[in-house]
This record gives sequence, structure tokens and C-alpha cells, in this order.
Amino acid sequence: MTISPQAFSEPGKDSLADKARDHLWMHFTRHSTYESGAGHVPVIVRGEGAYIWDDQGRRYLDGLAGLFTVQVGHGRQELADAAAMQARELAFFPLWSYAHPRAIELAERLAASAPGDLNRVFFTTGGGEAVETAWKLAKQYWKLVGKPLKHKVVSRSVAYHGTPQGALSITGIPEAKMMFEPLVPGGLKVPNTNIYRAEEHHRDDPKAFGLWAANRIAEAIEFEGPDTVAAVFLEPVQNSGGCFPPPPGYFDRVREICDQYDVLLVADETICAFGRIGGMFASEDLGILPDMITCAKGMTSGYSPIGAMIASERVFEPFKHGTTYFPHGYTFGGHPVSAAVALANLDIFDREDLYTHVRTEGPNFRATLEKLTDLPIVGDVRGEGFFYGIELVKDKATRETFDDDESERLLRGFLSKALFDAGLYCRADDRGDPVIQLAPPVIIGQKEFDDIEGILRSVLTEAWSRL
Repeated sequence: MTISPQAFSEPGKDSLADKARDHLWMHFTRHSTYESGAGHVPVIVRGEGAYIWDDQGRRYLDGLAGLFTVQVGHGRQELADAAAMQARELAFFPLWSYAHPRAIELAERLAASAPGDLNRVFFTTGGGEAVETAWKLAKQYWKLVGKPLKHKVVSRSVAYHGTPQGALSITGIPEAKMMFEPLVPGGLKVPNTNIYRAEEHHRDDPKAFGLWAANRIAEAIEFEGPDTVAAVFLEPVQNSGGCFPPPPGYFDRVREICDQYDVLLVADETICAFGRIGGMFASEDLGILPDMITCAKGMTSGYSPIGAMIASERVFEPFKHGTTYFPHGYTFGGHPVSAAVALANLDIFDREDLYTHVRTEGPNFRATLEKLTDLPIVGDVRGEGFFYGIELVKDKATRETFDDDESERLLRGFLSKALFDAGLYCRADDRGDPVIQLAPPVIIGQKEFDDIEGILRSVLTEAWSRL
């Protein structure tokens, strides 16, 4: 493949990296690294398939699908064409008491694949907004049905649900929240499903562990008072902390608890939907029947921003009558161009049978990554579909993790840059215990699995020698 030289930036005073350092405020970024001159801002200029290129012409395997997003791979001409065609026909119109064809078609398509009677689709521009929407809707729903005190939300430790003030209250990562407190009140936290870090008597009995973890939700609801709890927000496979799948029976028990205490169950599928775990919605893959789903990212494979909250007929029912309405919305929610791109993206999934591909190749991806467990630094490999976390440890026998200083030196001081320099873009994350996360485009196969394993093996071996 030939890439035009004009796509690249020459190092020097006026390079793209220098301009980024001087003017671009990057997200979740320590800018001191670049201000001191010790680091060079990575500038990505092009993508094709499962690969990206930087402004110096170096190629990297995109092991994170951008940010759990570029499901069908980079450089899909038909998605760019769908955006251009829609922009020429109708570039923008809001969904504030009006509709346009692409939003109607996309809503119908999402509702057809969502579990149960989740038929009502409210569009946003991203996952955090979808979570914010779901919490606001839950509060209003309970007021409309005569239970006005129900406003609190249960979520899990270390879980990430977005950065808006409400979504951040649902997020279970203290370091992500402390600078923005006080947040929206009512966020309650329960244990997550990381069986690797469970008590010893639960590690060999996933079903018992799942029952224990689910019952902590019941315990929290009982402690707060069922009349005050509006919803439980859970990812089908939890992202932060390193890809925690649900133990057997976990979501069955959670559904029982929500029904028992009259609490809404929200599946946050911002990452898990659109082929990441297998099907269009992971709730279907894992047998979850939620009252609402929040989703975003892979709906367009990142080619245009969009998100959605999908609600059941039960939740929508009070809004069918009288003067009742949901006083909430976004200028760009359900944007015509984004909706058109989403429809074209879903066409690719169907035409190339990518859902079947993930279900078939997911076990091979897992088996390839599990080869890394022979390394002394690899404690656990876990996940589902094309979504995996590799937990790093200091002692495999005791599962001892790294202290804060060691984690800082290992992840930020070495691993992130070393993996990128070796040709793999992925995430080295210490929001829980230190992990490497992988969520590549869902189009890849064994060759790329082997390349990922080879790069990880080399870099992790060097990391261990530096400890």
C-alpha cells in the first residue's frame, strides 16, 4: 500500500506534533510530558483495515479499534460515501418534535435487534450522553408512575460510564471523579465480577461467585431503601479494570433482584454492542433482558458520532398520554449524517457476516492470548468475543499486584510507549489493577492475533526484566 508523502509531517519547529503541543488540549492526557520536551505527540494521519499510520510513515496494528469503536476497520469507502450522500441531501435537522428518514430507519433497525420489547430509541451523540439520558429518564419515569423518591443508581466498583456529571456519579473510579465533586447525589457502588480478585473460596466456583456478587446489589438496595433506588447500571462485560465477564447466573439473579424491588435494569453497551462480544447487542449474547440499553461507539464504527438510549415499552408507556413529555435532548442527537453512516455500517456487518465471524474467531483470539500466561508477569487473561484484558502481576503464585509507584513506572513509564513503538496500539490501564486491554477491529483473524501475541510477548518480557 502506498501512502502519499503529503500525509506526513516533517519533524521540526512547525511539525504537526509541535502544533498539537502548543494548541490542542488532548483528552485524558498528561501534557507535562510534551511541554518538557521529553515526549513527542503521536499524530495519526491515516487508517486502512486494522492498521493506522503516524505522521512519520510508521504503521501500527490498531489493537483497540481506536477506542473500542472502529469495528469494521479503517478506510471504508462506503461509509464515507454514505456520509457525503446524506450531507448533500439533508445535512442537518434536529429531532425536536420533527423526524427525518435516516433517524426513523435507524431507530427501527435497532429496535428490531434489541432484546425483549426495547422498541423506543432516543438518540444522543455518544455513550456518556446515553447514560445521562437513561438516568434522567429513570427518575422521570418513577415520578410519573407515583414513586417520586426513586432516584438513586447502583453501579459497580471500577466501572466507567462516562464523564457528564450524572454519568460520572455512576462511574466507579474514584480518581476520575475527585476533581469534579460534588457530583450528582445518589450513586451507589457494589463489587464487580473480577473473579481473579475474588476471595479464594469463590475462585473455583464461578456460579457461587456470581450469586454472591449479584446479591450485593440486593443488599445495597435494601440498605438504601427500595423506594429510593431507581436503576441498576451494568455493562454486560465490564470495561475498566480489565474486561470482567459475568459469571454464570449473574444476570439472571440481577434481573430477579430488579423485579423484586421494582428497579430498572440498564445495560450499558457503549463498548459491548455492535459485534464487540458477538451480536448486535451483548445483552442478547449473554441472555440479559434489560429495561434500557445505552450504546454508541461501534454503531458507526466511529466514522461519525452517535449514541442511543433504547427503552422498553414499559418505560415509554407514561409518555403516551396527555401533556407528558421528556424535557431532554441534544442538538446533534440522531444527526442525519451519523444516522446514514450507522445504517451503512450495519449493512457491512450483515453483508460480511461479522457477527458470526466474532463468534467463530473469538475463541481463537482467546487461545492465542492465553499463550502469554507462560510469562511470569501475566496473571490472567479474560474477556469475551473481541474484547480482552491481560492482568499483570508481580507474583503469579500469590497474585500480588504492583504498588502505585511500580504501576506508574511499568504502565506509563514503559509499557504504553514500548508497545506503540513495537507497532501495537492498545491500552495499558491502571484504573483498577494493571492491565493491557485489547479490542481490535472485528474484521481481523489469526494472522493479526499472532502478531498481537508476538508483540506483547516481546514487550512484556522486557518489562519483567526491568522490574
